[in-house]
Amino acid sequence: MISQQMNDSLTQVSQGTDAGEVLRRYWQPAALLDELEQARPVVPVKLLGEDLVLFRNGEGDLGLIGRHCPHRGADLCYGRLEDNGLRCPFHGWHFDRSGQCVEQPGEPEDSRMHEHIKSVSYPVVEKNGIIWAYMGPGTPPAFPNFDCFRAPGTHVFAFKGHWQCNWLQAMEIGIDPAHASFLHRFLQDAEETEDGYGKQFRDSAADTGIPMTKLLRDYPRPEISVEETNYGLRLTALRHLDNGQTHVRVTNQIFPQSIGIPMSRNMTITQWHVPTDDENCYWYTMFTSFTDPVDRDLMRDQRLKEHSLPGYMPLKNASNNYGYDSAEQASETYTGMGLDINVHDQWAVESMGAIQDRTQEHLGKTDVGIIRYRRMLRAAIEAVKEGREEALPMHNALDLTTLFGPVSNDAIAKDGNWSKASADSDTARRSACPWDASV
Repeated sequence: MISQQMNDSLTQVSQGTDAGEVLRRYWQPAALLDELEQARPVVPVKLLGEDLVLFRNGEGDLGLIGRHCPHRGADLCYGRLEDNGLRCPFHGWHFDRSGQCVEQPGEPEDSRMHEHIKSVSYPVVEKNGIIWAYMGPGTPPAFPNFDCFRAPGTHVFAFKGHWQCNWLQAMEIGIDPAHASFLHRFLQDAEETEDGYGKQFRDSAADTGIPMTKLLRDYPRPEISVEETNYGLRLTALRHLDNGQTHVRVTNQIFPQSIGIPMSRNMTITQWHVPTDDENCYWYTMFTSFTDPVDRDLMRDQRLKEHSLPGYMPLKNASNNYGYDSAEQASETYTGMGLDINVHDQWAVESMGAIQDRTQEHLGKTDVGIIRYRRMLRAAIEAVKEGREEALPMHNALDLTTLFGPVSNDAIAKDGNWSKASADSDTARRSACPWDASV
């Protein structure tokens, strides 16, 4: 349990809030590149409680400015995309991508009022299918040299989805290795002929030939350890098999609000949980392949069957009981909510309430990742308050171009040396990779 005051400190994200000021010191996913691939590349963005509009100007450059016109608050999402900027239809005020008003056609011809009018604006860049915004003070930090950023665009697929809950509970489910044995339990294993491409837990466990679903089901008590790193936390979950071998699963918490986990033997997931406001968030995922180019069309089609556009809203939600089927729950899945594990996670985090009441929770031994992360977030909050931003993860003197990985994989330790087994598995995958994945 924690106090209500502490819960508020860890969850609220608007300007001036404790966690919000920490998040603003890091690049945040603002939109998918796919969202701008249209005749009129203008999309609304709500991020960290702020209403913004993202657009691409006539020269192909991106701009992220306030959604409401500084004149009288009209919605610039309906603005005219012309003259290398965005023009408000209400009175024709024209803004460039820096948010500067460059023309007021209804004002006196000799007026220089526009020079003193500027909308809020934030730097934006595109990396492997996601458009990123920096909403903090000073110079934006560099990007770390993580696999999802290093890999060529052919080997990364990006997607997102909306959840009706606070960002923290959404992120915390990803640093809870124990839940996979229950929430994502399949009562039947996939047939060998089933195509598991683009789906999590539909591969075999490392090189055992054992379906991942069976391993998670048969060994529900992982031994979990957490190590602090220069990017966040590394979590190791050990499941000791009956034959004397140990299954090793290494996952990561990448500060402040992302996770790195294995999807299959050949693909990893890096996922950010991005607040739109205190009670809603988007997950943004980068799927990175270490073998063949990603089949983007297939992976997009798989996920669009579960989401509606343009808001990337999940089709299964509280209004239709997440597709719950009691007959399925009796014989096929632990939840009765279908085979898409995203739906399972969505139900778990949304059913806690818009903002989980942590004054009533009781954490156990398997929640060590959550406990350690909250401690790290609290330390970051204090560092920002005290002006010690160099104490933030990835904000110290570390050269982020030398920060590789992180390792996210499943391995089998045959001799008890699980650390070596994970490292050897990672080395083998990287050495066979068609792009430079060396570390």
